Formats: sequence, structure tokens, C-alpha cells
Amino acid sequence: MKKSFSFAMLAYLLPTFPLGYVWHLVTFKDAYDRLDLLRAEVIIPFGLVSMLLQAAIFAWAYPRLFSTRRDEWLASAARFAGIFAVFAWSFAVLPVAAKYQMNSVTEFLKLETAFTVLHFAIVSPLIALAYRGGARPAAGATQN
Repeated sequence: MKKSFSFAMLAYLLPTFPLGYVWHLVTFKDAYDRLDLLRAEVIIPFGLVSMLLQAAIFAWAYPRLFSTRRDEWLASAARFAGIFAVFAWSFAVLPVAAKYQMNSVTEFLKLETAFTVLHFAIVSPLIALAYRGGARPAAGATQN
């Protein structure tokens, strides 16, 4: 396994678990309790497996979809965040709001949208840094 792939996985995993835990189970615990959405005892191993799969997919996809050129890392990180934050929001937030009973769909959408934006604002530049200065830019990426 390439070092940059491992670093990209860690760039996703290391901030994701603490951020998710602190956001959902500490900082906004009362808000989520009011929504009456979360189980009394969350199943943390399921969340960890989910994060591991996400980390592997994002780490694999990044250099194939975005430039790894050193001088383009910030712009590539922003594109990654813009695309994958919307993608994650579309399958992790909207369907939950549509399918599950909760006391306030609006409050849930606000909380989870803010979480998704913050999450990708943190992990996207870290993943981009893991690949910064890579051997080749992504296919279709612009070169100057």
C-alpha cells in the first residue's frame, strides 16, 4: 500500500471519529435527545466500520479524481469538499430526514448539514495534503 494512500486514510479517520463522537454524543447530545432519533446505546463498532470504508474509498478516489500537484492542493481540496460533502449529505442526511420519525426534521437538517460542512472542511485539506506533490495528477486534471 502506498504511503500517501495510508496517510489519506488516516487523514479521514483520525479527525472523523472524535468529531462525530463529540458532535453527536457530547456537544449536541441534548439536541439529538430532543429529536428522539438516536438509540440509547449507539453501536460504535458499526460507526468505526463505516468510517473505515469511507476512508478507503475517499483515499482511493482522491488521486484519480483530483489533481495531486503541489501548487493545486488547496483548490483540489476545495473541489473534493464541494463534491463529496454534497454527496455524503445526499445519502446520510436527506434519506434519514425522509424516512425516520423525529421530533423536528428542520432541527435535524440544520444539525447534520452543519456537521457535514464542518467534517469535510476538516478532512478535505488533510486528504489533499496526503497526496500533495504526488507523482502524477488525476486524469483530466489541468496541468500548467
